Amino acid sequence: MQAEQLRDLVVTALENIKAQDISVIDVRDRTSVTDYMVLASGTSNRHVRSLAESVVEEAKEQGVRAANVEGDKASDWILVDLGDVVLHVMMPATREFYDLERFWRDAPDLGAAGSE
Repeated sequence: MQAEQLRDLVVTALENIKAQDISVIDVRDRTSVTDYMVLASGTSNRHVRSLAESVVEEAKEQGVRAANVEGDKASDWILVDLGDVVLHVMMPATREFYDLERFWRDAPDLGAAGSE
């Protein structure tokens, strides 16, 4: 699966279960770790966990396995590493505190749609 297709799959899975404030950041020219960073917020710890699980399940159905999932026990910040796409799902307060978008502020923010 192409990176762009995986990015779109992640965004769609998040939208399907009402993720909030979805942001897609193109980091292809800034790091070799991944192509896209996707950030999203959930309304509760349970919602954050459900968002991450939904993305992992949708990716698995398309033949993409998550290389790693971190934070699924704490559930206020879960990282899902899908290789070409790294997803951060957080509670709004956690997202505001760590402000990951600040680290990538010079990278193109593709918005929720992730289209270029």
